[in-house]
Amino acid sequence: MTAPTPPQDRLLTVLTDAGIRDERVMAAMLRVPRDFFIPSTFREHAFENTALPIGHGQTISQPQVVGIMTEVLRLSDRHKVLEIGTGSGYQTAILAQLCRRVYTIERHKPLLKEAEERLAHLRISNVTAKHGDGGVGWPEQAPFDRIIVTAAAEHEVPRPLLDQLAVGGMMVVPVARSPIDQRLLLVTRHQTEVEVQDLGGVRFVPLISDMLEPSRPQSVAEALSRLTAPRRS
Repeated sequence: MTAPTPPQDRLLTVLTDAGIRDERVMAAMLRVPRDFFIPSTFREHAFENTALPIGHGQTISQPQVVGIMTEVLRLSDRHKVLEIGTGSGYQTAILAQLCRRVYTIERHKPLLKEAEERLAHLRISNVTAKHGDGGVGWPEQAPFDRIIVTAAAEHEVPRPLLDQLAVGGMMVVPVARSPIDQRLLLVTRHQTEVEVQDLGGVRFVPLISDMLEPSRPQSVAEALSRLTAPRRS
Protein backbone atom coordinates (compact mmCIF):
# COMPACT_ATOMS: atom_id res chain seq x y z
CA MET A 1 0.00 0.00 0.00
CA THR A 2 1.14 3.59 -0.66
CA ALA A 3 1.66 5.95 2.29
CA PRO A 4 -1.76 7.00 3.63
CA THR A 5 -2.93 10.61 3.89
CA PRO A 6 -3.94 11.92 7.37
CA PRO A 7 -7.65 11.02 6.88
CA GLN A 8 -6.66 7.60 5.53
CA ASP A 9 -4.31 7.20 8.47
CA ARG A 10 -7.29 7.59 10.81
CA LEU A 11 -9.17 4.99 8.79
CA LEU A 12 -6.19 2.66 8.87
CA THR A 13 -6.10 2.94 12.66
CA VAL A 14 -9.81 2.09 12.85
CA LEU A 15 -9.32 -1.01 10.68
CA THR A 16 -6.25 -2.15 12.59
CA ASP A 17 -7.99 -1.70 15.94
CA ALA A 18 -10.92 -3.75 14.59
CA GLY A 19 -8.56 -6.65 13.86
CA ILE A 20 -8.64 -6.36 10.08
CA ARG A 21 -5.55 -8.12 8.73
CA ASP A 22 -6.32 -8.78 5.07
CA GLU A 23 -4.10 -6.35 3.15
CA ARG A 24 -6.35 -6.51 0.06
CA VAL A 25 -9.34 -5.39 2.13
CA MET A 26 -7.38 -2.61 3.79
CA ALA A 27 -6.00 -1.40 0.45
CA ALA A 28 -9.49 -1.39 -1.09
CA MET A 29 -10.90 0.64 1.80
CA LEU A 30 -8.06 3.14 1.52
CA ARG A 31 -8.64 3.48 -2.23
CA VAL A 32 -12.37 4.18 -1.93
CA PRO A 33 -12.96 7.74 -0.59
CA ARG A 34 -15.60 7.35 2.13
CA ASP A 35 -16.23 11.11 2.23
CA PHE A 36 -17.40 10.96 -1.41
CA PHE A 37 -20.34 8.74 -0.33
CA ILE A 38 -21.51 10.92 2.57
CA PRO A 39 -23.87 13.93 2.43
CA SER A 40 -22.02 17.22 2.80
CA THR A 41 -23.68 17.90 6.16
CA PHE A 42 -21.81 14.98 7.73
CA ARG A 43 -18.69 14.91 5.56
CA GLU A 44 -16.40 16.18 8.31
CA HIS A 45 -17.09 12.91 10.15
CA ALA A 46 -16.30 10.72 7.13
CA PHE A 47 -13.20 9.11 8.60
CA GLU A 48 -14.57 8.55 12.08
CA ASN A 49 -15.63 5.08 13.12
CA THR A 50 -19.32 5.86 13.14
CA ALA A 51 -22.42 5.17 11.06
CA LEU A 52 -23.85 8.26 9.36
CA PRO A 53 -27.27 9.07 7.86
CA ILE A 54 -27.56 9.11 4.07
CA GLY A 55 -31.29 9.87 3.80
CA HIS A 56 -34.50 7.83 3.52
CA GLY A 57 -33.93 6.38 6.99
CA GLN A 58 -30.74 4.63 5.85
CA THR A 59 -27.14 4.88 7.02
CA ILE A 60 -23.62 4.25 5.79
CA SER A 61 -22.11 1.65 8.11
CA GLN A 62 -19.14 2.45 10.33
CA PRO A 63 -15.80 1.55 8.69
CA GLN A 64 -15.09 -1.13 11.30
CA VAL A 65 -18.23 -3.04 10.35
CA VAL A 66 -17.59 -2.61 6.62
CA GLY A 67 -14.09 -3.97 7.10
CA ILE A 68 -15.20 -6.98 9.14
CA MET A 69 -18.03 -7.91 6.76
CA THR A 70 -15.76 -7.61 3.75
CA GLU A 71 -12.87 -9.55 5.28
CA VAL A 72 -14.90 -12.54 6.46
CA LEU A 73 -16.19 -13.16 2.92
CA ARG A 74 -12.64 -14.00 1.73
CA LEU A 75 -13.28 -12.48 -1.67
CA SER A 76 -11.34 -13.32 -4.79
CA ASP A 77 -11.39 -11.90 -8.33
CA ARG A 78 -13.35 -14.97 -9.46
CA HIS A 79 -16.33 -14.36 -7.21
CA LYS A 80 -19.78 -13.18 -8.22
CA VAL A 81 -21.28 -11.24 -5.30
CA LEU A 82 -24.86 -10.28 -4.42
CA GLU A 83 -25.27 -7.20 -2.22
CA ILE A 84 -28.62 -6.55 -0.54
CA GLY A 85 -28.90 -2.84 0.17
CA THR A 86 -26.81 -0.60 -2.09
CA GLY A 87 -27.30 2.42 0.14
CA SER A 88 -24.71 5.09 -0.61
CA GLY A 89 -22.69 2.68 -2.78
CA TYR A 90 -19.68 2.71 -0.43
CA GLN A 91 -19.73 -0.98 0.42
CA THR A 92 -20.49 -1.71 -3.24
CA ALA A 93 -17.38 0.17 -4.36
CA ILE A 94 -15.18 -1.75 -1.92
CA LEU A 95 -16.59 -5.10 -3.02
CA ALA A 96 -15.99 -4.16 -6.65
CA GLN A 97 -12.26 -3.78 -5.93
CA LEU A 98 -12.07 -7.37 -4.71
CA CYS A 99 -14.37 -9.55 -6.85
CA ARG A 100 -15.33 -10.24 -10.46
CA ARG A 101 -18.77 -8.61 -10.41
CA VAL A 102 -21.20 -7.17 -7.88
CA TYR A 103 -24.96 -7.44 -8.30
CA THR A 104 -26.59 -4.96 -5.94
CA ILE A 105 -30.23 -4.27 -5.07
CA GLU A 106 -31.63 -1.13 -3.44
CA ARG A 107 -35.20 -0.52 -2.31
CA HIS A 108 -35.01 3.30 -2.43
CA LYS A 109 -34.78 4.67 -5.98
CA PRO A 110 -33.19 8.03 -5.08
CA LEU A 111 -30.41 6.29 -3.15
CA LEU A 112 -29.80 3.89 -6.02
CA LYS A 113 -29.56 6.73 -8.54
CA GLU A 114 -27.04 8.60 -6.37
CA ALA A 115 -25.01 5.43 -5.78
CA GLU A 116 -24.86 4.64 -9.50
CA GLU A 117 -23.68 8.19 -10.22
CA ARG A 118 -20.92 7.89 -7.62
CA LEU A 119 -19.75 4.55 -8.98
CA ALA A 120 -19.72 5.92 -12.53
CA HIS A 121 -17.70 8.93 -11.36
CA LEU A 122 -15.13 6.58 -9.83
CA ARG A 123 -15.10 4.56 -13.08
CA ILE A 124 -16.19 1.38 -11.35
CA SER A 125 -17.63 -0.75 -14.13
CA ASN A 126 -18.06 -4.25 -12.65
CA VAL A 127 -21.31 -3.45 -10.83
CA THR A 128 -24.83 -4.26 -11.98
CA ALA A 129 -27.51 -2.49 -9.94
CA LYS A 130 -31.28 -2.56 -9.84
CA HIS A 131 -34.19 -1.17 -7.85
CA GLY A 132 -36.10 -3.90 -6.09
CA ASP A 133 -36.94 -5.96 -3.02
CA GLY A 134 -33.70 -7.29 -1.58
CA GLY A 135 -35.50 -9.89 0.49
CA VAL A 136 -36.13 -11.98 -2.61
CA GLY A 137 -32.60 -11.63 -3.95
CA TRP A 138 -31.82 -11.83 -7.67
CA PRO A 139 -32.81 -15.34 -8.77
CA GLU A 140 -32.15 -14.64 -12.46
CA GLN A 141 -28.44 -14.22 -11.69
CA ALA A 142 -28.10 -16.97 -9.06
CA PRO A 143 -26.15 -18.79 -7.81
CA PHE A 144 -23.80 -16.35 -6.09
CA ASP A 145 -20.41 -17.17 -4.62
CA ARG A 146 -20.87 -14.56 -1.93
CA ILE A 147 -23.83 -12.62 -0.51
CA ILE A 148 -23.66 -9.59 1.77
CA VAL A 149 -26.75 -8.15 3.45
CA THR A 150 -26.52 -4.61 4.83
CA ALA A 151 -29.81 -4.56 6.75
CA ALA A 152 -31.01 -6.76 9.60
CA ALA A 153 -33.28 -9.69 8.71
CA GLU A 154 -36.01 -10.55 11.19
CA HIS A 155 -35.28 -13.64 13.34
CA GLU A 156 -33.62 -15.76 10.63
CA VAL A 157 -31.55 -15.79 7.47
CA PRO A 158 -33.93 -15.10 4.54
CA ARG A 159 -34.60 -18.40 2.78
CA PRO A 160 -34.61 -16.92 -0.76
CA LEU A 161 -31.07 -15.64 -0.22
CA LEU A 162 -29.87 -18.94 1.18
CA ASP A 163 -31.35 -20.71 -1.84
CA GLN A 164 -29.37 -18.40 -4.15
CA LEU A 165 -26.05 -19.07 -2.40
CA ALA A 166 -23.81 -21.48 -4.29
CA VAL A 167 -22.61 -24.67 -2.62
CA GLY A 168 -19.36 -23.68 -0.96
CA GLY A 169 -20.54 -20.06 -0.92
CA MET A 170 -20.60 -17.67 2.03
CA MET A 171 -23.10 -15.05 3.17
CA VAL A 172 -22.67 -12.39 5.85
CA VAL A 173 -25.96 -11.12 7.24
CA PRO A 174 -27.18 -9.33 10.37
CA VAL A 175 -30.14 -11.05 12.01
CA ALA A 176 -32.38 -9.44 14.62
CA ARG A 177 -33.32 -11.94 17.31
CA SER A 178 -35.28 -9.19 19.08
CA PRO A 179 -35.66 -5.39 18.70
CA ILE A 180 -32.56 -4.91 20.87
CA ASP A 181 -30.45 -7.92 19.90
CA GLN A 182 -28.87 -8.15 16.44
CA ARG A 183 -26.14 -10.65 15.59
CA LEU A 184 -23.83 -10.64 12.60
CA LEU A 185 -23.82 -14.14 11.10
CA LEU A 186 -21.47 -15.78 8.63
CA VAL A 187 -23.33 -18.49 6.74
CA THR A 188 -21.48 -21.15 4.74
CA ARG A 189 -23.48 -23.44 2.49
CA HIS A 190 -22.20 -27.00 2.20
CA GLN A 191 -23.56 -29.79 0.04
CA THR A 192 -25.87 -31.21 2.71
CA GLU A 193 -25.87 -28.64 5.52
CA VAL A 194 -25.50 -24.99 6.43
CA GLU A 195 -22.91 -23.80 8.92
CA VAL A 196 -23.49 -20.55 10.83
CA GLN A 197 -20.92 -18.58 12.79
CA ASP A 198 -21.85 -15.76 15.17
CA LEU A 199 -19.48 -12.81 14.66
CA GLY A 200 -20.92 -10.67 17.44
CA GLY A 201 -23.43 -7.94 18.09
CA VAL A 202 -24.20 -5.22 15.54
CA ARG A 203 -26.75 -2.50 14.86
CA PHE A 204 -28.35 -2.17 11.40
CA VAL A 205 -31.53 -0.70 9.99
CA PRO A 206 -34.15 -3.42 9.39
CA LEU A 207 -34.41 -5.36 6.14
CA ILE A 208 -37.75 -4.34 4.64
CA SER A 209 -39.28 -6.84 2.24
CA ASP A 210 -42.79 -7.18 0.90
CA MET A 211 -42.22 -10.82 0.01
CA LEU A 212 -40.77 -12.27 3.21
CA GLU A 213 -43.33 -13.68 5.59
CA PRO A 214 -42.96 -12.60 9.23
CA SER A 215 -41.12 -15.39 11.03
CA ARG A 216 -41.69 -16.66 14.53
CA PRO A 217 -38.94 -15.92 17.07
CA GLN A 218 -38.49 -19.58 18.02
CA SER A 219 -37.27 -20.32 14.49
CA VAL A 220 -33.92 -18.77 15.45
CA ALA A 221 -32.86 -22.00 17.13
CA GLU A 222 -33.68 -23.91 13.98
CA ALA A 223 -31.76 -21.47 11.77
CA LEU A 224 -28.72 -21.61 14.04
CA SER A 225 -28.66 -25.36 14.57
CA ARG A 226 -25.12 -25.43 13.18
CA LEU A 227 -23.88 -22.54 15.29
CA THR A 228 -20.14 -22.67 15.96
CA ALA A 229 -17.85 -20.67 18.21
CA PRO A 230 -17.65 -16.93 17.49
CA ARG A 231 -14.91 -15.85 15.11
CA ARG A 232 -14.12 -12.66 17.06
CA SER A 233 -14.12 -11.77 20.73
